[in-house]
Amino acid sequence: MKVSNRHRARELVVQGIYAWQLSGNAIEQVELSMATSNDMKKVDTALFKRLIRGVGEQADELDIAIKPYLGRLPEELDPIEKAILRIATFELKECIDIPYRVVINESVELAKTFGAQESHKFINGALDKAVRKFREHEQ
Repeated sequence: MKVSNRHRARELVVQGIYAWQLSGNAIEQVELSMATSNDMKKVDTALFKRLIRGVGEQADELDIAIKPYLGRLPEELDPIEKAILRIATFELKECIDIPYRVVINESVELAKTFGAQESHKFINGALDKAVRKFREHEQ
């Protein structure tokens, strides 16, 4: 199966946000590190920059926005789950040009790739609830 440039961008963003969460380095430093240590030719760099910068700037607000749909505290999340949910919440709130079904599907696929065995089910359930608030116009 051919992987899209947008999916590759999201994969790098998950890795970057994960590294940022654990290292505490500036998001700009993490972005630069990800961009220089990966082949960006087959990556949607505009989406990569939009997501990594947006999540880095709005992480606390994104945690508050998704919290009611988790069934647990954001602090209790696995770092990969937290990264994926932050990215998805940012996309649902700020990237109205991306259909919510794409956001959810991409998030589930990222959880299957990077997350724990059953994390994709948790991600899907939380986002399915959240989308009703963030994208009620698309329902």
